Amino acid sequence: MRESSHLLNKALEYTKFSYAPYSKFKVACILIASNGNEDKEFYGVNVENSSYGLTICAERVAIFKAISEEYKILKALYLVAVDSEGFEVLDIMPCGACRQVMIEFSDNLSIITRKSEYKIKELIPFSFRLKNHI
Repeated sequence: MRESSHLLNKALEYTKFSYAPYSKFKVACILIASNGNEDKEFYGVNVENSSYGLTICAERVAIFKAISEEYKILKALYLVAVDSEGFEVLDIMPCGACRQVMIEFSDNLSIITRKSEYKIKELIPFSFRLKNHI
């Protein structure tokens, strides 16, 4: 649990890099991923756009960074958020699009928030893949 608190605190520091001028809801995460030889931390923040459909969540930023560096084994994602009044949201959940991206690469990914820990299979029990590439 100590490592979880440390990584959640570290992620909380990264909310300052979030670009959320519209929602004022800042999200950051740290993804622990592996290339089979070593683990590495990948950071992500939400980046909003005035064309809302072009907004990207912190979780997908971190996952795409990991995949683009050939770290395709997703192990754990530490997720935090700060609301429009500057208070930490204690039990944030990934959106459906992020859950689908997560399950594409991992059946065992842990999502850790201040209050809970989930496995991705719990959050998207009826997931699908066109082909299993894992």
